[in-house]
Amino acid sequence: MLTDTDFALHGNGDAAVDIRFAASPGEPLSECIIALADAIVSAPDLPGVTEVVPAYQCLTVCFAPLQLPQADSGEPDITRFEQSLRRLTEAILAKDRPVCGTRQLIRIPVCYDGAFAPDMQTLCEKSGLTAGEVIARHSAPHYLVHMLGFTPGFLYLGGLDPQLHCPRKARPELRVPAGSVGIGGAQTGIYPQATPGGWQIIGRTPLALFRPQQSSPFIARPLDRIEFVPINAAQFADTDPLAEPESVALDQTHTSGVPR
Repeated sequence: MLTDTDFALHGNGDAAVDIRFAASPGEPLSECIIALADAIVSAPDLPGVTEVVPAYQCLTVCFAPLQLPQADSGEPDITRFEQSLRRLTEAILAKDRPVCGTRQLIRIPVCYDGAFAPDMQTLCEKSGLTAGEVIARHSAPHYLVHMLGFTPGFLYLGGLDPQLHCPRKARPELRVPAGSVGIGGAQTGIYPQATPGGWQIIGRTPLALFRPQQSSPFIARPLDRIEFVPINAAQFADTDPLAEPESVALDQTHTSGVPR
């Protein structure tokens, strides 16, 4: 349960509201944000909601203004809409453990070999670790998926070993290959598509993180856990990009005690 339950609503343009939380990013806050997103989507007294966008400390609620009830002035009743959001947020924050449902530990193969890890040397120099030590530390945690964003399927992961924290590049690359595993500050994540990017790239997965042809296009959801499994270049080449990653159902009360 969160100890800091302060929040505030802020308009975001003319068709969205940000619910911003004072609590620090972490699993308890992410649980509340995801539970609130689910509650808003299913709430009968919130017509007009078109999308909810979770982030580390904020939930953006997008709406169609013309689908909202009208105020006495004849304009969309934004005040009433925000009052409903506030009531729902207070109800979620009052719960001990607001999120139900199954979470998964998803094991993602990663090749940390030289051709796939152009910035490994930079990380070694900044951390004082050898490449083997970097790989061991990076593949040890069960990272929490806080959110997806930036590009479809990009996983923002919490739980990076502090010794692996490394600043982003001063000059981003114009093209980071799809599947690249990188470190940016205190975060680690995976580029689902080939895009520009400024994170330090230390490996690559052969798996496709974004699969638009499937009913569930993302291989992980917020509040799942991710474990990186080191593989070699031959295993990388032999892996079908659309293969299903190994996954294990997690007990919500023991998310850190998953058998390895």
